[in-house]
Amino acid sequence: MIRPLRYGMVGGGRNAFIGAVHRAAAALDQQGVLAAGALSSEPTRARESARDLGIADDRGYGSWQELLDGERARPEDDRIDLVIIVTPNDVHFPVAKAALEAGFHVVCDKPLVHTSAQAQELVDLVTSTGLVFGVTYNYTGYPLVRHSRDMVSNGELVELRKVVVQYSQGWLATLVEATGNKQAEWRTDPARSGVAGAMGDIGSHAENLMATITGRHATHVNADVATVVEGRLLDDDAAVLLRLDGGVRGLLVASQIETGSENHLRIRVHGSEGSLHWAQEEPNLLVHTPASGPSRNLRRGNDYLSPSAQKATRIPPGHPEGYIEAFANVYLGVFEAIRAHGAGSRLGALEGQFPTVEDGARGVRFIERVIESGASNQKWIEV
Repeated sequence: MIRPLRYGMVGGGRNAFIGAVHRAAAALDQQGVLAAGALSSEPTRARESARDLGIADDRGYGSWQELLDGERARPEDDRIDLVIIVTPNDVHFPVAKAALEAGFHVVCDKPLVHTSAQAQELVDLVTSTGLVFGVTYNYTGYPLVRHSRDMVSNGELVELRKVVVQYSQGWLATLVEATGNKQAEWRTDPARSGVAGAMGDIGSHAENLMATITGRHATHVNADVATVVEGRLLDDDAAVLLRLDGGVRGLLVASQIETGSENHLRIRVHGSEGSLHWAQEEPNLLVHTPASGPSRNLRRGNDYLSPSAQKATRIPPGHPEGYIEAFANVYLGVFEAIRAHGAGSRLGALEGQFPTVEDGARGVRFIERVIESGASNQKWIEV
């Protein structure tokens, strides 16, 4: 019997949103179990949060430094296998760096870190240690995102011409960070969020979704970046013209002030012989429109989908799958890679599908250049 992989979580304690999502996703396939945690930057709250989740008292740590030291001191067959980081952005780099240096695999929320220099340091550490490092761009885990990627890579759209990706929310349409909203407070604080607000929080997802499906990366950007809500310290609205590898053109919109929008992430990929349209709020439907013929609706769970899309599906068609399941697919890929690493074996053809530290580093570079472009009078800036 294969034992579940043990993980220690940093962040994600009481009243935290994303930590519970990570825990549910990691548990869905019974491949990961929460064994330790430093769940808050406040030691008392950290230990209380650990008790809430049934973590043993000697593994509910008061800080992430205590967690790494405590787990390294345990027998090898009892310590955690990986560290999951679900803190505000400013904590990502020191924890990820220390975890890798301590010999632990890492999963980190996005955006990866504050600067390209930090990102490159993590890339170099992963290269030198050989450890597994996943970044939770969770939308890549949807079955129809993976099918879209496979359709593009198989040449079904023939020559790629244009990509339009939009991520719109409305929850920051007013100055909610001044009302005690903890999620808004850190996302709009440059010291914690980094150089970007909306572009870092959701624009990073949009860039990664585009790159995952098309296999093309931005080479140049021309950005209009704005802070619309008076009193806010970071951007809350951006539109970016893109030049991608191979002469493909693109447009990326990331806005958190679009009143009435909830979590409106969608992408349209246009080729010479057809187009694809997928929207996260209706994730079980992919619309394929051939250049000569009617549109067809492709639905999750059917045998006509690609093998990677079928693997990412857990229940038959007609039963909605969504956010947690997509997140779990990212975790499943990480867990497969960690098991292969431990066994010294190669991953199978459909195994180990997850965004890597290199993807996270590319995202940080993209964010930096978009913000630089938005502040510049120069029309195009190289990424």
